[in-house]
Amino acid sequence: MSPTSAPGGLGAFEGERARLTGLAYRITGSLADAEDVVQEAWLRWAARGAATVDNPAGWLTTVTSRLALDRLRAQRRRREVYVGPWLPDPVPTARDAGETVELAESLTLGFLILLDSLGPAERVAFLLGDVFGEPYPAIADILGKTEPACRQLVSRARRKLHSARPGAGTPPPAPASAELLEQLMDSVLAGDEERTLSLLHRDVVLVSDAGPARRAARHPVAGAEQVRQLLKGSWRLFASRNRSSPGDQLPARLLEVNSSPSLVLDTPEGPIVITGEAVGGQITSLWVRLNPDKTAALGDPPVIV
Repeated sequence: MSPTSAPGGLGAFEGERARLTGLAYRITGSLADAEDVVQEAWLRWAARGAATVDNPAGWLTTVTSRLALDRLRAQRRRREVYVGPWLPDPVPTARDAGETVELAESLTLGFLILLDSLGPAERVAFLLGDVFGEPYPAIADILGKTEPACRQLVSRARRKLHSARPGAGTPPPAPASAELLEQLMDSVLAGDEERTLSLLHRDVVLVSDAGPARRAARHPVAGAEQVRQLLKGSWRLFASRNRSSPGDQLPARLLEVNSSPSLVLDTPEGPIVITGEAVGGQITSLWVRLNPDKTAALGDPPVIV
């Protein structure tokens, strides 16, 4: 008897789908890869008798983690020939009442970018242990390693992530607020250079992920004046192309993406997603995701936890 016909077989899988998709997305940073991984996990689940699985959630976590780890390793080889900087896919999010702070923070762009400093096995072990709370025996089974080796992986991952954060006495960046992003857009479009520079930290860095299909900065842009000039040219061009007259409303909206307020600029070529981090009311990082293969998911996003 397959899980689709066994009592609770399909329901057991569907009850885990959002969590499995969230796990695979955090491992790979790609919605397409995450959905492919979960679909493959479903095929394996459907081929196995549900009655033979004592712990469906644990079994599905194991299969999904292993498949996502394989995807991550293959993906890193593809990134070597990716055009321009690579950023995780944008994922619309909405805080669930039962969602932990750790789960929400682990979807932020800043956190996902930090995860890229980890090796594949470190990343999976850290996410399973520190974010999803899986016990070390389960992590060891998933990775095919001993429990002490897995504890060492997680400990090393924690040290790497800690060293990448600001030193003692320096406040860590937090997602830029919707108000701050709106103020930045308004000041740029109004040509208010002084106001724009006051909203940007002097060491602000802007990273654009456009892929091969759209034009964007192919390297990170650093420094308040350099970022201001780039925004001035690109946002004014966007406004001129998408407004019939200066008084028209821009096709821009605020949306929570990756557990952070984000500006979404709707264009005929596909949406542009702008997310940032800030410290003390100044933007320290701006991430601009333009690749239509990635931003298309905004139209029909999967539910993830």
